[in-house]
Amino acid sequence: MTQKRPFSKEIIQLDNIETVVNEIVMKLRQDVLEKLRLNGAVVGISGGIDSSVCLALSAKAFGPEKVLGIMMPEKDSSPDSEMLAQKLADKFGVRSIKEMITPALSGFRCYELRDEAVKRVFPEYHPETHKMKIGIKQSGLFTSLPPMFSLTIVDSDGNQKEKLLPVKEYLQIVAASNFKQRTRMSMLYYHAESLHYAVIGTPNKHEQEQGFFVKYGDGGADVMPIGNLYKTQVYQLAAYLGVPEEIIKRTPTTDTYSAEQTQEEFFYQLPFDLMDRFWYGYENGYPAGEVAEVMGETEERVLALYRNFERKRKTTEYLRMPPIRDYYQS
Repeated sequence: MTQKRPFSKEIIQLDNIETVVNEIVMKLRQDVLEKLRLNGAVVGISGGIDSSVCLALSAKAFGPEKVLGIMMPEKDSSPDSEMLAQKLADKFGVRSIKEMITPALSGFRCYELRDEAVKRVFPEYHPETHKMKIGIKQSGLFTSLPPMFSLTIVDSDGNQKEKLLPVKEYLQIVAASNFKQRTRMSMLYYHAESLHYAVIGTPNKHEQEQGFFVKYGDGGADVMPIGNLYKTQVYQLAAYLGVPEEIIKRTPTTDTYSAEQTQEEFFYQLPFDLMDRFWYGYENGYPAGEVAEVMGETEERVLALYRNFERKRKTTEYLRMPPIRDYYQS
């Protein structure tokens, strides 16, 4: 039986990047070409670190000529996302196309339904003169308290207003916004099926395990090559593969709401480097006291963090479940 290594801040680091990349590339080839019997890869690219690493891995696995990068901006997207996505595709010699999904989202009433809920909280809100975002108001990660969400609007002069978001409005805003990820998934599958390619999923370990993805949206894919990698490890792969420095240095964003918002602000509540270490300790059964000593925390706060991780995993389990079909056994 292999003895578990003592917990350390460096424990999350991959020791041999070249070996890890080669293993992922070989499995990617095997899964797509042999198991799925498809000819290449389609990757949705947004200028984010996860999709960038997936594109780079796909280009290495199949050759750039067998990979298609698809940019899918909409009216709330940051212009930087498209610029960086194009730079990424050019770097790896991958053909890229742009599909503007604003008309589809308007047809789904995505913006209308979202704004309807926002106006119930802020009657003065208007999408032509204001930007909006939702985020976690109260940090409950180190306590037993569940997170509370707030809504922020920003007028054309930069003035902000913030209120706690009632559950009904929160659910409606999220449900409407999820049209964005589900529309992108549909577009990816159109191009994948027309080329006989596989859709490459881009969620990392935290997104998968904590439920930071949309079911049948960015959670819909044929293979997920970085689904077992912590964010720290994704950055290690990015540096090794040669992902453009601007993407590596970019702060991870949701790029979902019209006002700027980081992933930490919206969901994680911790910087990814801290999140990785605490999650590694939780997932691998390290005592809270041992992790606390290394991380400069108290055992009580780390135990609370472990409980919150467990709560996130349990409450989002349905997102990872396939359709339930065992209703009748003949």
